[in-house]
Amino acid sequence: MQSKQTLRDAYLKQINKVVEYINNNLDNELTLSKLAEISCFSPFHFHRIMKAFLGESLGAYISRIRIETAAGLLRYTKLPIEEIAYSIGFEMPSSLSKAFKQHYGISASAYRNHKNSQTMKTPLIHEELSLKAPKMVALESKTVIYIQITGEYGNANYGDTWNRLWGFVKAHSLFTAGMESIGLSHDDPNITDSEKCRYDACLVIHKPVQPEGEVGVKELAGGKFAVFQYQGSYANLSIVYDTIFGKWLPESGFELRNAPCFEKYLNNPNRTEPAKLKTEIYLPVL
Repeated sequence: MQSKQTLRDAYLKQINKVVEYINNNLDNELTLSKLAEISCFSPFHFHRIMKAFLGESLGAYISRIRIETAAGLLRYTKLPIEEIAYSIGFEMPSSLSKAFKQHYGISASAYRNHKNSQTMKTPLIHEELSLKAPKMVALESKTVIYIQITGEYGNANYGDTWNRLWGFVKAHSLFTAGMESIGLSHDDPNITDSEKCRYDACLVIHKPVQPEGEVGVKELAGGKFAVFQYQGSYANLSIVYDTIFGKWLPESGFELRNAPCFEKYLNNPNRTEPAKLKTEIYLPVL
């Protein structure tokens, strides 16, 4: 008989595979039978297992991720609503409009035209926050190991998660020069409820590695990014993001790609005072 921890680790490994497949295939039909096949769980128990770990039914999770992805694209790009609908798996734009209104209480077109509606949280633009213009870079894809955290950005138990991730590196002799600590934020807290925001603590790995338990392995997609330099406490990162999205982006002439932002942490928070922490913020742009 497997121990409780071993069994939980096995479940987490398979759940990571399912969640990553969903994130990368919103434009495809995501059937329970296909997802159960990917998970390797019994079809009889698959739905209950996923609900227990996700905190909501799988159908509700997929629907919410699709709608919140649509909200982000409406808010930060000029893509036509029809194109957005097809890109996230709706067969007809009218289906997106109906689902969007059910979720947010406002139509997709009305939200695009009134981004400061009270149904969404309005970003706080801090004029006094002196961010330099970003540099534009083209990145290659990177292989990362990661642990996903769900909860309010900055208030979840990040320290313990990073310790477990570095413990995995030590246990599997994965340390090499040039490793990078990266935080991958999947959700915009101005759109997604804070307790459902997803964050991946990631380490760029240069040795072969297999997923194990809560530690997943994936490719961090490359492409063109606008890179902002920020120095200061991680507690203020939400203000930095609000300023970038609320002030720089509308005036920049750039549009966002349908990919998550991420942060690269340049020094160790255990040995650096908050005011001297250095972070690079990567926005995927066209």
